Amino acid sequence: MKIKSQKDFWSGMMFLVVGGGFAWGALNYSFGSSAKPGPAYFPFGLGVMMALLGAFILFKALTIETNDGDPIGPWAWKPLIWIVGSVASFGWFLPHLGMFIALPLLVLISATASDEFKLKEAVVNAVILTAGSWFIFIWGLKLTIPLWPSFLAR
Repeated sequence: MKIKSQKDFWSGMMFLVVGGGFAWGALNYSFGSSAKPGPAYFPFGLGVMMALLGAFILFKALTIETNDGDPIGPWAWKPLIWIVGSVASFGWFLPHLGMFIALPLLVLISATASDEFKLKEAVVNAVILTAGSWFIFIWGLKLTIPLWPSFLAR
C-alpha cells in the first residue's frame, strides 16, 4: 500500500493514536448514564471521535492521490517551543497566580509563536478568553479555580 500524502498519513496516525489512548484511558473510570454522566463519559466520547477522525484522515492519505505526495516539511521549532512552553507555564501559573493572570499570560506567550504577532490583537484575545472562561467555568459551572494570586488570597 502506497502513502499518497505523508502529511495526512502522519496527522491521521497522530489523531488515531491520541484519540484511542484517551478512549482507552477513560475505560478505567465510571461512565455513569446520559442523565448523570460519570468521569469517563466525555473523555471516552471525545477520544472515540478523535480516533474516527484520524481513521478518516488516514484512509484519505492512503487512497486520494496528491500531486507531489504532500511531503512533510521542516519542523517549525519556534511555534512548537512557544506553545508547549506557554501551556507548561500555565500549569504552574494557574494555582500560583490565578486565572485572571495565568490565562492572559498563556494567550500572550503562545501568540508570540506567530510570525504575524500583534500585541493589540493578542491582548483583545486574552481579555475575551479570560472573560469567557470566567463566565463558563466560575459562574456557569461553579468550579473552584483560583482567580487571583495565592499570596493575595491569604
